[in-house]
Order: sequence, then structure tokens, then C-alpha cells
Amino acid sequence: MPIASQIQQGFWRQCVNLFSGSNTKLPPKALELIQRLWEQVILSDETAISNIIKTAQQLIFVAAELGNIEFLIILIREYPDLILEVDKNNYSIFHFAVMNRHRGIFKLIHEIGTFKDLIVASKDKKDNNILHLAGMLAPPDRVNVVSGAALQLQRELLWFKEVSKIMHPLDAQDKNSEGKTPRALFTKEHGELKEKGEKWMKDTANYCMIVATLIATVVFAAAFTVPGGTKDETGTPHFIQKTSFKIFVISDAVSLVSSACSILTFLSILTSRYAEEDFLSQLPKKLVAGFATLLLSIAAMMVVFCATIFIVFKDGVLWVPILVIVIASIPVLLFTKQQWCLLFDVVRSTYVSSSLFQPHKRTLFCQWKAMESKKRK
Repeated sequence: MPIASQIQQGFWRQCVNLFSGSNTKLPPKALELIQRLWEQVILSDETAISNIIKTAQQLIFVAAELGNIEFLIILIREYPDLILEVDKNNYSIFHFAVMNRHRGIFKLIHEIGTFKDLIVASKDKKDNNILHLAGMLAPPDRVNVVSGAALQLQRELLWFKEVSKIMHPLDAQDKNSEGKTPRALFTKEHGELKEKGEKWMKDTANYCMIVATLIATVVFAAAFTVPGGTKDETGTPHFIQKTSFKIFVISDAVSLVSSACSILTFLSILTSRYAEEDFLSQLPKKLVAGFATLLLSIAAMMVVFCATIFIVFKDGVLWVPILVIVIASIPVLLFTKQQWCLLFDVVRSTYVSSSLFQPHKRTLFCQWKAMESKKRK
């Protein structure tokens, strides 16, 4: 068998083996192997290289579907024209990236210059352009990268918004063979997810509003139940000069105000119109504000409780109030921890995700050099 054929078979056999796993993040050793094989390929004669490139044209679509940007960088570095290849459905690697929601590959579209207009304007057999593909519901494994139906719909809206930025205004209004514009297709494909997102948002707001109401009730009553009592002559609290009493008053006011703000915020969520655009920014931001004020009210309520215990047991054994405070704090801390995870997810999805689609600051060649330097170290 000719050496070029052996190299070709060995090269693509290794590539297929690397893609056979569920993890699309290639380890450094695998990247080094591909690079070594590729270096041998480009030493072959023109006929052998031409045959291998034809096979590579198909493999880049597999890599784009799996989100393997490292592998694409290796191939495209030597043959930049591969980035413009399309399959039988007229899909480029950017179409596959949009369909499977791989932002790393999609951001490379900003590096192809004037060819970008040709890519985004191309259509498949059903007259779907790349924005139509963004309007289709992503595969389940890509939708579930974020928790909660509302945040999933937010991520889908963010993808649709980012893809529309690279479209010509006229192309963004094109209709496919079914007579649907990209926006109409998005509404149809995401109808069920929108209903689930609305239910998730309302249920979350309801449960949190109940907790905020209970906190407001408790701290409001605590404001009129002064620990240590008051003087009969003037009605002034006995411990008004103590630091612990001042902490009690301030924390009680903070808890009451923050819980009231939380109630109003969650109430505004329940009365929202729940349009598609609201899930992109308005509703998540309200949810962040509601969670933040709720957690603040819980923390302030704990301070109120701790200050009260110290005031009541000021002349007793010190370890008694400390033990009571530790025991009473356990359920509150558990609730805070659980809600903190949800708050973190909402904040990350609302304020961080919008920056994930910024164009690459480094070209493909610079990325490759960085990979090479890292590998050598």
C-alpha cells in the first residue's frame, strides 16, 4: 500500500477514534497526535493531499457538530478554505455551530471578513438561512446546559439575538419554504418551552414571596416587642444604650424593608405579561432583585435573632446564647445556600452570558500559537 494511503487511513482512523467518545474536549496528547499526523499528511504528494482534503471537508462538520474547536483550528490553520466549505444541505461549520449552540465556533465567523455575508445569506433545501436555524429549538443536551425553563428560553433568545446581529436586515425577514420568517419559526419552535418558563417563573416567585411575607410578619412584630421591656414612666427601652440593642433595631428595619421590596418584586413578576422578549432581560433581572432582597432579609433576620438572644441572656452564661444561635441558624443557612445557587445561576445567565458572544480577540493563528506554547510547556 502506498505510504500516502497509509498516512491517510491512519490519520482519519485516529480522528474517528477521538470523536467516538462523549467528551468533545480533546486532551493535549490527542491534539499533539493529530498535529503530528497532519504534518505527515502535508508532506504527501498533491494527489494524496487532495483526497485527504475531501475527507477533511466532511470531518470538519462532525467537529463543528460536536463543538470541537481545537480540532477545527488544527485543520483550518493549514487550509483556511476549509472554513468556507458546505455539506450537501449547504451548511457550513457556522450553521452546525448555531444548530448545536457552540458559541466558540460561532464566534469564528467574525474572522472570515467579507465571506461572512455569503455564509449568513446561504440557504438550505427548505430555504432556511442561518437565522432560521437559530430560531429552531436546540437539541435537548444543549438546552439543558442551564437549569430552569425560563433560563433555557433566555439562552435561546440570546442566541437568536446574536445571530440576527450578523444578518442583513432583509435576510433576517426572509421566509422559508413553509412561509415562516426566522422570528415566526422561533415562536413556533419555543412555544412549549415558553409555557414551561412562565410556569417555572411564577412558581418560583410564589414560593419566594411566601417566605418574604413570613419574614416581614416576624420582623414587624419584633419591632413592637422590645427585648428587655421599656420603662414605665417614659416608655424608653431599658437597653437603648447597649450596642446589641442598636444592632437589633437596625437589623430589624433592614429585614423589614428588604422583605417588603422582595414581596413587591415577586409580585411584579407574577403580574408580568410574559412576552418572549421579557425572558431575555426584564424577568431575569427582576428575579435577581427578588432573590437578592430576600437573602438580605433572611440575613438581617438572623442578626435580629442573635441580638435578641444576647440582650435576653446578657447576665447568664455566655455559651447558652451562642449554642442557641448556632442551632437556630442551621435551617436558615440551609435555605440561604439553596437559594444562593439559584441566584448564582440567574445572575450568570443574565449578566455573564451576554459577554460570551464577543468576537475572538485572537485570530486562529494566534490561538494555534498559544496551544503550541502550552503544549511545549
